[in-house]
Amino acid sequence: MKSACICIVLFFVWFPVSALSAPAAVSSKDRSGMPITVKSNEMNADNSAKTAVFSGKVVAKQGDVTIFSDKLVVSYADKGGDVEKIEAFGNVRIVQMKRTGFSDQAVYESATGRIVLTGSPRVVQGDDSISGKIITYYVNDEKSYVTNDGDPKARVEAVINPAARKKDAGKP
Repeated sequence: MKSACICIVLFFVWFPVSALSAPAAVSSKDRSGMPITVKSNEMNADNSAKTAVFSGKVVAKQGDVTIFSDKLVVSYADKGGDVEKIEAFGNVRIVQMKRTGFSDQAVYESATGRIVLTGSPRVVQGDDSISGKIITYYVNDEKSYVTNDGDPKARVEAVINPAARKKDAGKP
């Protein structure tokens, strides 16, 4: 589970909203040695199905990254017990430093290094934001793709505020 949460952490360390805005301090702290704490109302582990399901006000934390959801499903590989996939469902919110990602569902696939946010996904940093029908982030390549998924009525929207406004935002 540590390696999968680390990849989710990387999503927010490198997410391109920060690249679109004024330079921001990005934490490059290695979290691989940090403990992961998962709190929930219930946990159900099924060794034969190679899954662990956390449900009810789930809060997963590693270092300065916190993932909130109604349900978190961790799927393990048959051999070695490595994490194959992590799925977060319902009221998904991922917070890291000044960035917050929101969606109805988030899926991390370790084999491809891909994180997919669906269900009204958006990422916010300060007054800047990006949204679309699907936000996909490729951890290994540090690339993201925001799409309308072929829906002609859906649009990708980025709100990027001028640097001068950002400087004034902190003043009384």
